Amino acid sequence: MFHKYIKLVAAALISAWSVFEFSQGHIMNGISIVLLAGLFVFFYFKNEILLLVFLKLRKQDFDGANRLLDKIKNPSSALTQKQEGYYNLMKGIMTSQTNLTQAEKFFKKAIKLGLSMNHDLAMAKLQLAGIAMTKRRKREATHLIAEAKKLDKHNMLAEQIKQLKDQMKRI
Repeated sequence: MFHKYIKLVAAALISAWSVFEFSQGHIMNGISIVLLAGLFVFFYFKNEILLLVFLKLRKQDFDGANRLLDKIKNPSSALTQKQEGYYNLMKGIMTSQTNLTQAEKFFKKAIKLGLSMNHDLAMAKLQLAGIAMTKRRKREATHLIAEAKKLDKHNMLAEQIKQLKDQMKRI
């Protein structure tokens, strides 16, 4: 994994190389090199390790995803703000299986840093509501569920919200 600024410097150098290739008349080489520079710019905005973690989570490989997340040593300097939010979201998902207090910190930090998609933010708030419910904080859980429902415009989390509401009635 390259540092976020090294990716931009590499993209600038590769773009300069493509300009040189265009000036020499090697049009196909220039186009190919521009695509290579675009790859570095893409990985500036979408971290490669976080993309691999999403794939691991989709396959339900939590151990592999956790190992990949552990490769990011200093997320505040290596990742952009949104990427750090997703890092904390995924770290919270991993930690919620063992330590709810630590997972709650990760989810709150993810919400504070911001997430790109509304349904990701809704999922983080729903996770926080579940943690609050297990810690017997019913008012906070109700508030977080209402926020998650408001953010879930496509009803992707409707079933989970319904389950949490049913569990809360039993408390």
